[in-house]
Amino acid sequence: MSTATHAFTDSMTMLRRQWRHMLRYPTLVLTAAGVPVIFLLLFVYVLGGILGSGIGGPSGGRDTYVDYVVPGIILMTAATAAQGTAISVAIDLNEGIVARFRTMAIARVSVLTGHVLGSLTQTLLSMTAVTGVALLVGFEPTADFVEWLGVIGLLVLVIFALTWLSVALAILARSIAAASNMLTPLMVLPMMGSGFVPTDSMPAGLRWFADYQPFTPFIETLRGLLMGTPIGTNGTLAIGWCAVIAGGGYLWSRKLYNREPAK
Repeated sequence: MSTATHAFTDSMTMLRRQWRHMLRYPTLVLTAAGVPVIFLLLFVYVLGGILGSGIGGPSGGRDTYVDYVVPGIILMTAATAAQGTAISVAIDLNEGIVARFRTMAIARVSVLTGHVLGSLTQTLLSMTAVTGVALLVGFEPTADFVEWLGVIGLLVLVIFALTWLSVALAILARSIAAASNMLTPLMVLPMMGSGFVPTDSMPAGLRWFADYQPFTPFIETLRGLLMGTPIGTNGTLAIGWCAVIAGGGYLWSRKLYNREPAK
């Protein structure tokens, strides 16, 4: 068996381990969806009227705002799930199961890959739940079949990138509490981009940050695919950011994991 085949087989085994955890604890999916749903309901029903009037559109008010805010909420789900992945990796590192895996004849990278692929599945399910709630509160996407395929492809890329980053930060953190706290900024970035209000409404310094941080092209590309708004160069920027974050997160996590002493 080749090295690549060995790594793939072991990664699938670790993925099945993550699926069993998810089936045993279905609240993991609900928890990842819970925070974004709360933000969705808060912004649509409490602030949606005034914010929607400020954004404008054919109808204005809450109906306009729900279509505007949902892409940011969906991507907030990816950030929330990444925090859960970091906690899961930290738990494995601290409870000794990783030390046991190190003594077994399995590909070392498969332990991390199993977490990433498991998180990908879990996050997509959480995003589906969030999208379902959004449809119930008035979200009306205009995407056709091809655009929905683009939406799924973009979300897979973003989840994959953020999950590898969360794995690296979890190994670096060394403790469960620290791993949880290190991913908190990811949940704030959608709010400091174009997720909740247009960036041109922000003060100059904050607007510069919002325009050049990765979540803004993620959100604008997703919004364009779902609602038919202009995407421009945001699609290219989104793919570029995903490649940089995923590649950097993978290399960083592998380096940290290979030098991490067994416990």
